[in-house]
Amino acid sequence: MLSLSLLITTQLILKFLKGLIHSNVYISLAAVFLTVQTQIQLGLVPQWRPYLFIIFFATLFEYNLHRLVTLLMVKDAINSDKHAWVRENQKAFYTLVLISTVAFVIVLWIAKTKVLFTLAPIALLTLFYSIPIARSKSYIFRLREVPYLKLFLISFVWAAVTILLPVVHAEINFDRMHVLLLFSERFLFILAIAIPFDIRDIESDRQASLKTIPILLNEHRSLRLSYVALLAFAVMVLFHYSWQQDWSILMPMLITAIITFFLLQSPRIRNKPFYHHGYLDGTMLLQGLLVMLFYYLNLVCH
Repeated sequence: MLSLSLLITTQLILKFLKGLIHSNVYISLAAVFLTVQTQIQLGLVPQWRPYLFIIFFATLFEYNLHRLVTLLMVKDAINSDKHAWVRENQKAFYTLVLISTVAFVIVLWIAKTKVLFTLAPIALLTLFYSIPIARSKSYIFRLREVPYLKLFLISFVWAAVTILLPVVHAEINFDRMHVLLLFSERFLFILAIAIPFDIRDIESDRQASLKTIPILLNEHRSLRLSYVALLAFAVMVLFHYSWQQDWSILMPMLITAIITFFLLQSPRIRNKPFYHHGYLDGTMLLQGLLVMLFYYLNLVCH
């Protein structure tokens, strides 16, 4: 009886986690926790600010919008394995798109003007990544079609949103080199975990005539590039926070780098379901949570 109850509970938890991942709530939470992490890295007290709600709903809106545009433009896309969750939960998906859109518009009204000005160019880049800039009967052009831009654009947008919004909102003159290092570290980390997504999509990108880094370099070399980006992230973090003697940030960042490297190089884990949207996206959430955990442990110890 106990084992049956445990099995049912486990299945319910797994179903809940799958729902979070497929609905893009999971990655939206990751964006929020990365931004709270930035508050700590800037020396601020971590707080729930309006821009955190903007980031959550903007991420939820964009990721579901990208999926919606694909479904509307690509014939039979809904029948692919990639969109199986949407096919089986169409009402939930369209409700989620509606809720994220309305919520995003509402939180914009309560945001500071400076935050909106910072967000505007980033939002345009993100929208044009998913929405066609130009369209004809035979061709659709989106920013993701620009050769070899996709990975760098995604990494730039994630770094810009999760680093710059806390900087602008705080209205404090932070050390420029410190902010530049934060941005570079975030960019490199996102790049390292984004490359495997393009490796996964090699065949579909090739069929769509997209030019991506893995198509240019091949899978093996692209994975090496991912290792290089992660190593550069770890080295930069090591020098940055050793110099500042901030071990409460250095330790969780290095722990995340080690775990991420293990996920990247393990063939067994790479073949697991939810490797990309569960494990790799989860490293962002993990990093934010670990930095917060070490922050509060440091407060308790001192």
